[in-house]
Amino acid sequence: MSEMLSRLRTELIAAGQFFHSRGWVPATSSNFSARLGDAEILITSSGQHKGKLDDGGFLRADLQGNALDEGKRPSAETGLHTVMYRRDPAIGCVLHTHSVNATVLSMRLDQVVCDGYEVQKAFPAVDTHDSHLLIPVFPNSQDIPALAAVVDAYFDANPHTVGYLIRGHGLYTWGATVADALRHIEALEFLFECVYRQMLLDR
Repeated sequence: MSEMLSRLRTELIAAGQFFHSRGWVPATSSNFSARLGDAEILITSSGQHKGKLDDGGFLRADLQGNALDEGKRPSAETGLHTVMYRRDPAIGCVLHTHSVNATVLSMRLDQVVCDGYEVQKAFPAVDTHDSHLLIPVFPNSQDIPALAAVVDAYFDANPHTVGYLIRGHGLYTWGATVADALRHIEALEFLFECVYRQMLLDR
């Protein structure tokens, strides 16, 4: 466990530095997590700048979002991570970012639709650009259990969704590993920029 804990912290720290270099995790926004076992995750603690994370910026939590490390407080949005881990044992990492493109699109659209982009093949089970990728936008709420229930119900009906936006807030996506989830963030951010620029050209 200690070796896995160290490796996952290192991978999430590197992800935070990469996202910070791209301007996707401003101030103390965003949160990252990774699965440690069947009933335990590693997650960033509250108030951490994700571009400046160190080993002390994390805590362990159970799949109900309860802290397992004394004296540390998990992110207020931990429930949006744990709902995904409970849904699918193959999910090994959940990442949440706050880019400008994702935030602006979430304020203008009820869903982001991507069609025909080669980068859509970054996601599992997508093997052609001739595909339809839909990213839902959920209303923002400070009631995280209620928001997590909305997300959970949506995924019951749309199990192949690869990520979602929260209005005025940011992006959530996931993967089997930290590297997979990072790739999905990068692909979605590219697609959001394409959609944003296309909207500008279409004006």
